[in-house]
Amino acid sequence: METIRPYQPKDHDKIRKICLINAGNPKTKRDQDFILDTYCDYYIECEPENCFVAANEKDEAIGYVYCAENYVKYQARFNEKYLPKVKELGYFKWKASLGSYRLHAKYAAQYPAHLHIDILDEYQRKGLGSKLVNALSEHLRAKGIGGLMLTVGRTNELGINFYKKYGFKELEKGIGDVAMGIKL
Repeated sequence: METIRPYQPKDHDKIRKICLINAGNPKTKRDQDFILDTYCDYYIECEPENCFVAANEKDEAIGYVYCAENYVKYQARFNEKYLPKVKELGYFKWKASLGSYRLHAKYAAQYPAHLHIDILDEYQRKGLGSKLVNALSEHLRAKGIGGLMLTVGRTNELGINFYKKYGFKELEKGIGDVAMGIKL
């Protein structure tokens, strides 16, 4: 039976692995470092209290949801610690890849928190996504956070439909993604 629980330090490596798998399992260390520096490490290193894990019967992470609860604070920390790492990789497309964060910044006053969620394929469509978002939403409400947002790929119809069903509203369509938000 799968359970939802707060992140624990023992989940670190498994969360990073799930992030890479759901990013297409990049083969080179450079590409892996880019994905982890951009979409994973900040959250589990700087705001682990805002991370929830879906765990299997062996208590191994099979999915997660994590967030930055305050975009302005996130951006300052990310720009100081993680953006230099991304730039060091010489990743020619780092600006384009970080473009979705422009949308986060635009809506930060209404939706200060932003999330990322990934679940291993074999555990998807079992209700774990909703349970993870529920755990995070309840946690953020208790902290007085008024809104939560995310970006999802424009062509990710399953993802868009999941978020709409959950109650997220479309805020704006970007170049390759859609910004969605929900009031807490």
